[in-house]
Amino acid sequence: MFLPNRNLTSLLTSLLLIVFLGLVIVPGRALANEDSPSQIHNWNDWPVVGQAQLSWLFFDVYQSQLLSPKGEYLVSQDVTPHPIALRIKYQRDISRKQLLDATAEQWQKMGYSRVKNSNWIEALSDIFPSIEDGDELVYVTDGSSGTFYFHRGTQRMLNVGSIQDEELNDAFLAIWLSPKSEYPQLRAQLIGANR
Repeated sequence: MFLPNRNLTSLLTSLLLIVFLGLVIVPGRALANEDSPSQIHNWNDWPVVGQAQLSWLFFDVYQSQLLSPKGEYLVSQDVTPHPIALRIKYQRDISRKQLLDATAEQWQKMGYSRVKNSNWIEALSDIFPSIEDGDELVYVTDGSSGTFYFHRGTQRMLNVGSIQDEELNDAFLAIWLSPKSEYPQLRAQLIGANR
């Protein structure tokens, strides 16, 4: 069947538009997988990669869990190569100052500069709460930035602050996940190396 020239042009334009939309829309949907930042809000449903108990002398300090969308941790130079959540359930009271001091001490031992350490501690001082036995502090990252959540008793989990600086994001998680961590056995348990 012969189509007039205008109908042929219209048909070809429609086909090209359909092909173009298919090329643009399909890859966009393919990128919206379980690792995309838009899915970060589901972190509480992620499987556990590993868990560990930190004790000091005869005292239990906290229990920790690492979660990820696929229940795996990809070991690489970057301690946050993909979305992860670090959940810490404290087993003793710890003041905000003690928490900040312990964080600064870990960064110092890992070789971070005093200037960065000081700036990062200042940023975290607006986020970290004082901790009571049974409290949970959770840090959820998309790999470059992250959010802190805090839970006490029967209260609902609260968003208490976020980090937009990728270097601070990585430095915070390096305390637990870096090969330079002061607690290599705890790191191995968290990243699932002991499975």
